[in-house]
Amino acid sequence: MDFGYPGGPKIDNLAKEGNENILLPITHFDNLDFSFSGIKTAVINLNHKNPNINKADLCLSFEKAVTEMLINNVKKAIDETGSKKIVLAGGVSRNSYIRASFDKLAKEKKIEVYYPEGILCTDNAAMIASSGYYEFLKENFAPLNLNAIPNLKL
Repeated sequence: MDFGYPGGPKIDNLAKEGNENILLPITHFDNLDFSFSGIKTAVINLNHKNPNINKADLCLSFEKAVTEMLINNVKKAIDETGSKKIVLAGGVSRNSYIRASFDKLAKEKKIEVYYPEGILCTDNAAMIASSGYYEFLKENFAPLNLNAIPNLKL
């Protein structure tokens, strides 16, 4: 199943045709951490178990669950920091449901929300690939047993 990049036009467009009728896991942490791995795994498993699942319903349910996690954590961050400005970036910041939800949050919390024009909302993969290309040209190679390092500096 190809949804395109996270939050991309395929999910956005399909979700507009769907109903929120699929229960997906929402991760809750006491701090400001969050993870989408559980929800992504749930979507993949649902699709593998039932390839004929209504993709529009799955997309809308996915959008709503992801947005709920984002909004809940941003609300906690606002309460903890007193911040009055939020910036959305990356591929998911193009998603119309996420943008509308953050616009609603802006009014509710009396904050400013910034996000780039849709054409500028790209996934980080291109930036990582570009960085990797220049490391390759310098012959700066990592060993094959390198594990994921989330905070690795480029």
